[in-house]
Amino acid sequence: MNRGAKAPRLITVNPTQTSFPWRALALLASWRFQKKPPVLSPPHNGAAATLPGIIGSSQAMQEVYRNTRQAASSRASVLLLGETGTGKELIAHALHKLGERRNRPFIRVNCGALSENLLESELFGHVRGSFTGAIDNRTGRFEAAHSGTIFLDEINSTTPLLQVKLLRVLQEREFERVGDTQTIRVDTRVVAASNRDLAEEAAEGKFREDLYYRLNVVPIWLPPLRQRREDIPALVTHFLNAYNEENDRYVVHIEPRAMEALQDYAWPGNVRELQNYIERAVVMALGDELTFELLPPVVRGESNAPRGAFRRMDFESLAVQLVEEGLSKADDAATDLHARIVDRVEREVISQVLGACDGVQIKAAQRLGINRNTLHKKIKDYGLDGGEGDSSSKAS
Repeated sequence: MNRGAKAPRLITVNPTQTSFPWRALALLASWRFQKKPPVLSPPHNGAAATLPGIIGSSQAMQEVYRNTRQAASSRASVLLLGETGTGKELIAHALHKLGERRNRPFIRVNCGALSENLLESELFGHVRGSFTGAIDNRTGRFEAAHSGTIFLDEINSTTPLLQVKLLRVLQEREFERVGDTQTIRVDTRVVAASNRDLAEEAAEGKFREDLYYRLNVVPIWLPPLRQRREDIPALVTHFLNAYNEENDRYVVHIEPRAMEALQDYAWPGNVRELQNYIERAVVMALGDELTFELLPPVVRGESNAPRGAFRRMDFESLAVQLVEEGLSKADDAATDLHARIVDRVEREVISQVLGACDGVQIKAAQRLGINRNTLHKKIKDYGLDGGEGDSSSKAS
């Protein structure tokens, strides 16, 4: 018996509590004879099995799992798209482990962490004397990943010159080390990831279109955490277990108010942000409960989300974020949601289009696809006319 261990109080399970599946967190055995903190059981909703090391059984994640399992057995390039912190590297590992290359190398390269010259040497290697500081031959990451998988994270940050060389590797499966003329052939599967919409980047000339199509053989989109809130209880349980073990703590209860706040927050940093906050709560907890007060002010709704929280990804995600933000600012009794959200968006659209058309209403109405009289009325309703004497909005 471990006499130095402090026996916890009994866990109270309220079967009528609907905000969080507390039964899943009930401890089924006494901690009296254990040296380690008890392991919490994640909520279970009967969904299909997840991928190894990945938490979440929501419908959105089930689609990710299906696509990942299907693509894993192929040789095709895979492009992982999603906001920062959504777990793209975990999916890249799963693609490797579930495929026939599982016993071969898995090499990760963060393309956004190095300058163009250093990244070229990192990817393709170099020979002695090829540039200042090249004191010896070096094997590149593509060569090191031969017969295995290379994961190119933040592929959108690569320069046009490097994109040309990446395209050649994808098409011809060959390259030369920096400063060398000998061609090296490799059999390396490429998995790339981007937190930007590469189709849009290619359309704007910021990313090579031909490279985009080579990478985008099998696209897998990872949903942000705000679009799979039902996975938050399982994620919280997982991180509590991990950081209890790591820090020798015993935080095994979750205050209902705290869980509600975690599920209501927009999570601009996604799972990585949630992980950080749970680790902080475990370290700072004075007792065995994760309380509302242990959460940062932004999660408790006491301060605004950090600047840049709403990241540009795609129009649909932006629309979802905008509506969620509008709804979060309204109370349950509000009956003006259309005016709060839709009317404000319409006003901004009209204002910006008018500005782009130098205030000419006929041209603005054509751009907006609405009748000129309708536009004139909306300009007055939204107070965009600036008064009778204002000439900022011209009829013709």
